[in-house]
Amino acid sequence: MGDPIQDEIQQEIAANKILIYGKGTKTMPMCGFTLETMQFFDKYGYPYELIDVLSQPAKREALTKMTNWPTLPKVFIDGQFYGDTDILDPMAAKGEMEPLLKKAFGR
Repeated sequence: MGDPIQDEIQQEIAANKILIYGKGTKTMPMCGFTLETMQFFDKYGYPYELIDVLSQPAKREALTKMTNWPTLPKVFIDGQFYGDTDILDPMAAKGEMEPLLKKAFGR
C-alpha cells in the first residue's frame, strides 16, 4: 500500500491543471511569495487551486522530498512541477507560459 500523504498529493496534482502549494488560502495568503504566485496566475485568467501546507507539516515535508525544492510555494502545471515565481517569471518573459497554459487547458 502506498503512502497516504503521497497518494493525496498525487490526487491533488491530477485534479488541478494549476496547483499551488503555499501558505494560507486564496482569501488570506499568509506569505508574500504565495500572494505573488497567485497574482502571477491571476494575470492569465486560468483557474488555479491553492492548497495551504502551513497547517500540514507532514504534507509540506513530503512535497519538499518529492520535488527536491526546499521553499514554498511549489507550483504544478498540468501535473509537472515548476518551482515558484523564480522559475515562472523568466518563463513568462520568454513567452513560454501562455502556450504551456493553453496546452494544459486544451485551448
